[in-house]
Amino acid sequence: MHLQQIKYFLALTKELHFWNTAGKMNITQSALSRHIQSLERELGVQLFERNKRNVKLTSSGEFLKEKWEVKLNELEFIHQSARQMHLGESGMIRIAHPDSISGSIIPDIIARISNTFPKLQMELVQLRYENQQEFLSNYKIDFAITRDFNNAPRIRSEKIHSDHLSIVVPENHFYHTIEDLSKETLAQQKFILPIKNEDSSYSDIIQQMFRSFDVVPDDYLHSEFGSTTIALIRKGLGIAILPDSYMYHESPGLRFIRLPFKTDLFINWRADDHNPVLSNVLKLVLQ
Repeated sequence: MHLQQIKYFLALTKELHFWNTAGKMNITQSALSRHIQSLERELGVQLFERNKRNVKLTSSGEFLKEKWEVKLNELEFIHQSARQMHLGESGMIRIAHPDSISGSIIPDIIARISNTFPKLQMELVQLRYENQQEFLSNYKIDFAITRDFNNAPRIRSEKIHSDHLSIVVPENHFYHTIEDLSKETLAQQKFILPIKNEDSSYSDIIQQMFRSFDVVPDDYLHSEFGSTTIALIRKGLGIAILPDSYMYHESPGLRFIRLPFKTDLFINWRADDHNPVLSNVLKLVLQ
């Protein structure tokens, strides 16, 4: 069994079609079949159920697909780190960040990295809260900027910034200042709030705001991404509590009313990650 055979196997698990997979992997269909059969003989398990019409993973195949995908990501990370070790200035860095800072601090961070390491390629992704830990642990991203402190094993977390929360309303709404907010008027509003996560410190700050007014919000609609929430507010479908960094998104037709509640931003990365590229970028961002 060798690494290329595992890559052929993983490619076939995505296509579930020998002819298509062989074309994408630039080998013949018969060669692909031989590699898969060789894997099955060596492992002593059947990986696929196949007939003239269908190819389907067996339970053993499903198990190995899940495990090998992670191991292959780790191996690729190790190989990439070795290639970059001599400089620590080139290669790829993958950064996850919340939608809220796309127009505020992310452009500044990327400009700083790009100016210092012009050969470095960067990939920006936005993840749902529940996916952040998995993407970090499985080497799918190099670091994540989040609004939640991460205290998971093997993950380091450091605060880099703070924003105020704002109540966001259409410009024709009767809320103009924080003095307009009251238990009675808040109870009458329809709210568009983030998807509920009990272990999220960001979600808890929003709930603190409602508790300070002794009100349970009518949160009839939930959205993970603030840019979607803003579009819904502009359409008159409700109001929201968002970080005031969204004011940098050029959102005409809306009013941001700053609240006395802050939401922190943290950088999270693998504590045992010795990738020199990541180390150089973190030093730059955290300085």
